[in-house]
Amino acid sequence: MSPRRKEFLPYNLPYIEEDEIQAVVDCLKSNWVTKGPKTVEFEKRFAEYVGVKHAIAVNSCTAGLHISLVAAGIGAGDEVITTPMTFASTVNVIIHCGARPVFVDIDPETMNIDPAKIEEKITPRTKAIIPVHIGGLPCDMDKILEIARRHNLFVLEDAAHAVYAQYKGKMVGSIGDATAFSFYATKNLMTGEGGMITTNNDELADKMRKYSLHGMSRNAWTRYSAKGSWYYEIEYPGYKYNMTDIQAALGLTQLAKLGFMQTIREVIAESYNEAFSKLPELEIPVKKDYARPAWHLYVIKLNLERIKVDRAEFIEMLKEENIGTSVHFIPVHLHPYYRDTFGYKRGDYPQAEGVFDRIISLPLYPRMSETDVQDVIDAVERIVEKVRK
Repeated sequence: MSPRRKEFLPYNLPYIEEDEIQAVVDCLKSNWVTKGPKTVEFEKRFAEYVGVKHAIAVNSCTAGLHISLVAAGIGAGDEVITTPMTFASTVNVIIHCGARPVFVDIDPETMNIDPAKIEEKITPRTKAIIPVHIGGLPCDMDKILEIARRHNLFVLEDAAHAVYAQYKGKMVGSIGDATAFSFYATKNLMTGEGGMITTNNDELADKMRKYSLHGMSRNAWTRYSAKGSWYYEIEYPGYKYNMTDIQAALGLTQLAKLGFMQTIREVIAESYNEAFSKLPELEIPVKKDYARPAWHLYVIKLNLERIKVDRAEFIEMLKEENIGTSVHFIPVHLHPYYRDTFGYKRGDYPQAEGVFDRIISLPLYPRMSETDVQDVIDAVERIVEKVRK
């Protein structure tokens, strides 16, 4: 076991090489810096990668979730079912539409929404379901889609963590009615900020493209080119959600090496699995036969009954070992806005709360060296040795 690291290992660092830098430089030199040909090319390549008819590039996954709901007609008085175990943006966009979020507790093993509990939350006002693929492990989409089809519900997948993931051989992004991806700086494919919506629905795609750029008529982005026209029409009260060519240039470069980056993630995850599966004080991420996970996160669960510290203390001990961590996520219903607005409290979603109290996300990214990975393993093992009962 190696001694404690001298340098702090950040929880995440983006994978940036010379080709990413050159792609941005080339974009700047081209004078196309906002939405332009690079964005259109990125949309085309991403649609081909996922295997769908349409991909709409936006400035965040949050924007993608929002305009997907808007284009699907979700509005005041409607209800949208989702999970409390997600980042707040998944739920915030429901509020932005004037609708009401309805939470369904999770399967504690996968940390994804529990399909067996969805139907009991459906009412005549329910219009959509947003399953969230936590950490890049796909939800059980067949069960979710079967429920949705019987009740005529729109299925919007939150795939912020799930670029590269597959469900029963199908790429995430080609399963639900629409899917929103994140390309934030920490994600498996990053553009700094940014996102993508995928769908096979022509009408929905047309609406989302317009909503993403002020509600302007199609191909409005070309109006400043030699082939463009000054004339445009506002068809919807849209938003300023478009991606820029600078972001798309990064995205194209990252998409080309996504397979390589994923291989590194898988190797790191297997190294963690091999080491931590030997420690009864920890639970490692579950594997499912139906899924190829994206390994966006590596989340350990502390078996608190076997150790003398809580999650917060364990994280502080990792920090003392110079290992960065995170927690995914604080359940949304425990945040002040949602507590105060809807009267949520501890005990409402016991599975999400129980998992939250004992999860830690460890570093997992392609820039990690073998030494970095071993340092994480050694630090966790050293701490477990100190705190086990």
